[in-house]
Amino acid sequence: MTTRAPSDGASAAPSTTRPTLRRRTVRGLAAAAVLALALAGCTSANDGLAQQYADGGTENYISGEGTVTEVPVDERRDPVEFTATTDAGDEVSRSDLDGQVVVLNFWYASCPPCRQEAPDLQQLSEAHEGDGVQFLGVNVRDQAKTSLAFAEKFGVTYPSVVDTNDGTVQLALAGTIAPNSVPTTIVLDKQGRIAARILGGLQGPSILDQLIKDAVAEQA
Repeated sequence: MTTRAPSDGASAAPSTTRPTLRRRTVRGLAAAAVLALALAGCTSANDGLAQQYADGGTENYISGEGTVTEVPVDERRDPVEFTATTDAGDEVSRSDLDGQVVVLNFWYASCPPCRQEAPDLQQLSEAHEGDGVQFLGVNVRDQAKTSLAFAEKFGVTYPSVVDTNDGTVQLALAGTIAPNSVPTTIVLDKQGRIAARILGGLQGPSILDQLIKDAVAEQA
C-alpha cells in the first residue's frame, strides 16, 4: 500500500465500453424543485461555503488533506459488496457493476469541500464515459430531495445513493480503508476491490484521473 500527496491538472483516455447506471434526468430532478431554491445560484464559482473553504476558512470544518492511498493488486482484499437505493429511487448493487471501475465519492450537501470538488468529479465522470467507469456518489447525511437539489444546482449527472439512514455502503467498507472524513473518494477495481483512496477533497482532478486510468488499464 502506498501513500502520496495531492496535485492538480486533468485529462482522460478511452478504453472499452460497458453499460453504466442511468445518468440523472430533468424528470428525475424535478421532485427536488422546492429544495433546489435553497441552493439557488450555488456553483463552485459563486458558492459561499465552497469559496470559504478554498480561501482557507476551515476553522469550523475538519477534513482530510487530500492524501492518496494506493493498494497494490496483490494486497487487495475481497470485493466490496452492498445494495443501496439512489436518490432517484433506483436500486443499485455493487455486484451489478462487475467488470467496471467504480468511483465512490462520499459527500453531503453542506460540506464545503464537497461543493468545491463537485465540478472536478463531474468533469472526470464525463471524460471517462465509455471507458467502463461508473461514478457513484454516497450521501452520508442528507435525504433524497436535498441530494437531488444539490445535483441539479451543481450539474452532477451521475447517481448518488442515500446512505444516511442505514449506512449500508459505509458498513461495507468497515475494516478496510473506510472513509473516515468527508469528502473521501474510493476507487474500486473491476472486481470490486479497493484500489485507491483520496482522503479529503480533491486538489484538482489530475490525481483521481490517473488513479482511474490505472484501474481501467488493469486486467479484470
